Amino acid sequence: MKSRFQSGLKGKILIYVVQSFIITVMVEFFLILNIYFITSSDRNSQISLYSKSYGEKLPFEVFIYVILGIIIFTVSLVLQMNSMINYIGMIKEGVDRIAQGDFQTEILVKGNDEFAIIAENLNKMMGEISELMDNEREVERSKNQLITNVAHDLRTPLTSIIGYMELLVNGNNIPEETRDKYLKVAYNKSLRLQKLIEDLFGFTKLNYGKIAMNIAKVDIVKLMAQLLEEFYPNFMENSLEYSLESTENQVMIEADGDLLARLFDNLINNAIKYGKDGKKVSVVIRKIDDIVHVAVINYGKVIPKEDIDKVFNKFYRVEQSRSANTGGTGLGLAIAKNIAMMHGGDIVVQSDLYGTIFDVTLSVNYNKEKYVYENRDLI
Repeated sequence: MKSRFQSGLKGKILIYVVQSFIITVMVEFFLILNIYFITSSDRNSQISLYSKSYGEKLPFEVFIYVILGIIIFTVSLVLQMNSMINYIGMIKEGVDRIAQGDFQTEILVKGNDEFAIIAENLNKMMGEISELMDNEREVERSKNQLITNVAHDLRTPLTSIIGYMELLVNGNNIPEETRDKYLKVAYNKSLRLQKLIEDLFGFTKLNYGKIAMNIAKVDIVKLMAQLLEEFYPNFMENSLEYSLESTENQVMIEADGDLLARLFDNLINNAIKYGKDGKKVSVVIRKIDDIVHVAVINYGKVIPKEDIDKVFNKFYRVEQSRSANTGGTGLGLAIAKNIAMMHGGDIVVQSDLYGTIFDVTLSVNYNKEKYVYENRDLI
């Protein structure tokens, strides 16, 4: 790149020099010719150009013409290089503003020469720096939001536990039935606190550093059947039916079985919590070429359109579901999304009167080089 730039610059300067030389020769020839004809009175005087007397005057005239030629050459070269010099000055001013911290500076790109390439690269660099700084500000904002949400979600159950424990410690005449009720509430709050801490730990682990993934052949149909069986008590407790449909009896993919189990565990748990009113949870598996779609469907309340794009944000919960009844931490879907992306897949959601569908796409073949989880998007 350096040699190419130097060659281009040298070539441009050489062109300017040649053009200036041609202009100088043409101007001098025109001046000499005109002076010659003006000072010549007749044919004989023209011939005297080659006479001895003229030859005696020749050194002085040659000196004058040389000086005049140098002046013409210099003026011509400066005029031709003036635009380039001004453009270099403009680029320098832009670099000075950048050095002073003005990363919104944009240098005008003129033409397609080497200096235009420099200006274009500087503008590109400024755009990348600005984007990087915006990302850093967003990361800082997200971290502050994370701290706020963690403090809030830890404080709520902890305050409740402390309150019930104080009642039990200070209340000497509490009936046995009430005491058992308080203990049960404190125990449930402790479980919620434990679940929140586990989710926080899992989410942080997924978002920092590389994750050691144990890739193996996994039968996604068998995995989903096992998970649904494990959730059977939860389905019965919430009066929910469940079903599993698949286009094939066996769908093998390359994946980390434990991470996939956590992904679909979160999605099924979410469907149970927020789909109670629908009385049913469905899982549909479809294999299309080398892509597997796993849809977890609940028929509960419709997610508002303004919330659809936010459901995978950490700590985000649809407002009406932020209650003690659901007990959600707001991290389950964020964790599920990260796990899907670790496998080179994704999760999309759509919600209408026909149901809320979380559609997971996974590749049959895991490409380790393509899908190594680098965690560029930190909290």
